[in-house]
Amino acid sequence: MTRALMIQGTGSDVGKSLLVAGLARAFTRRGLRVRPFKPQNMSNNAAVTEDGGEIGRAQALQARAARVTPSVHMNPVLLKPQSDIGAQVVVQGRMIGTAKAREYQSWKPRLMASVLDSFDILSAEADLVLVEGAGSPAEVNLRRGDIANMGFSRATGTPVVLVGDIDRGGVIASLVGTQAVIDSEDAAMIRGFIVNRFRGDPTLFSDGMALIAARTGWAPLGLVPFFPDAARLPPEDAVALDAPDARREGVPLVAVPVLPHIANFDDLDPLRQEPGVAVTFVRPGSPIPAEAALIVLPGSKTTIDDFAFVRAQGWDIDILAHVRRGRPVLGLCGGYQMLGRTIADPDGIEGAPRTIPGLGLLDVETVMRGQKRLVAVTGETLSDGAPFSGYEMHIGDTTGPDTQKPLLRFADGRPDGAVSADGLVSGTYVHGLFADDRQRAAWLARLGAPPSSESYEAGIETVLDRFADHLETHLDCDRLLALAEPYRKPGTV
Repeated sequence: MTRALMIQGTGSDVGKSLLVAGLARAFTRRGLRVRPFKPQNMSNNAAVTEDGGEIGRAQALQARAARVTPSVHMNPVLLKPQSDIGAQVVVQGRMIGTAKAREYQSWKPRLMASVLDSFDILSAEADLVLVEGAGSPAEVNLRRGDIANMGFSRATGTPVVLVGDIDRGGVIASLVGTQAVIDSEDAAMIRGFIVNRFRGDPTLFSDGMALIAARTGWAPLGLVPFFPDAARLPPEDAVALDAPDARREGVPLVAVPVLPHIANFDDLDPLRQEPGVAVTFVRPGSPIPAEAALIVLPGSKTTIDDFAFVRAQGWDIDILAHVRRGRPVLGLCGGYQMLGRTIADPDGIEGAPRTIPGLGLLDVETVMRGQKRLVAVTGETLSDGAPFSGYEMHIGDTTGPDTQKPLLRFADGRPDGAVSADGLVSGTYVHGLFADDRQRAAWLARLGAPPSSESYEAGIETVLDRFADHLETHLDCDRLLALAEPYRKPGTV
């Protein structure tokens, strides 16, 4: 019978996603059929599945760690923020609508049916399902109708391990305080705790582990030291964009404006790991550096609103000046749409119906319409034949004279993207372009930078294995496995 264990956290970004990935690799190496599962996720970093749906990027990484193909059932409910108070709602890989935060609360009872359906499907093919919570169970104001944390745990009888992040400070209070504020029946589902991201001498926190265990009655399952190479794995949350500025002397600088609804910014991860270039994410209130060798306009969940933000920051002026200096610009998906002459949303897909002028650096026009395109693609760049593999995830059709000089050609012969007449400005709908070593090497060559000798994809595999080793060393993985309980479908005996 399939067993299940849920990893919840005292807050967001305490390391739940990465811990599930590391445990998935560790238990897969023991010969178990492991499947990751996250009932509800909120992220604009998404991945395309083979069955033409989308899930959170973290669940795609966890599937990779478990050495299985990502499925829409690994993340049945995905919320993609479109504004400060509303989000697109994606259920089992497909968007079903847009809801404001308060409205979404009334959707949860019917969404739980989809969550349980997906969990049943995954459980049928697994020995162990590792479930990741969302946010924190201490958000008791959201407990009614919850599908992401204790609501799911209680509905399925899945025991919980609670994770606290000591690097933030206050980890004792966050763990003990969680028990203090949640319902006693919810607290009874928590069987143990993990303290994550410890730095220094672990013996200095042995009393802290004992105190938490004494106050809560939960089993101490391990103190996990900080793992620096975690930064080499694709991030899920935009908090990763808060990393220190990466500018270094003597190497070309790639500048990426941080849009309010930036999406799939992990497109830049392979470049960030190249020693021959520096990637800087330009924060609001800062100009795009004049010394940038390349500007990349990233993907966006709301292209029109985010382009208005580009103008408000004065980044449009910086980009135009950059091109006048004879330096290249690359637009990815929403960034590609911003480079054209106009962006039209006649049906109000992203908000109120409207048409706005773009940067005009590409002689193309975009109309938001049709179904979202979600598909994995392979091909090559037309200019040099460098291969790539990636995925499309967009709404909108882009047409115009510059599309007659496409940037890419897919394996099935279709063209994609556009290149300006002078060759300086290009755009594409393909995400993941830089992950292919040969494609990335071609871009680095254009910047006069040498590529690293390490394969990006092989590097991810190495880090996953090393992190699994790290967890096997510092966690009681045997006890974690023993805590996982057989899953019985709700309503069965």
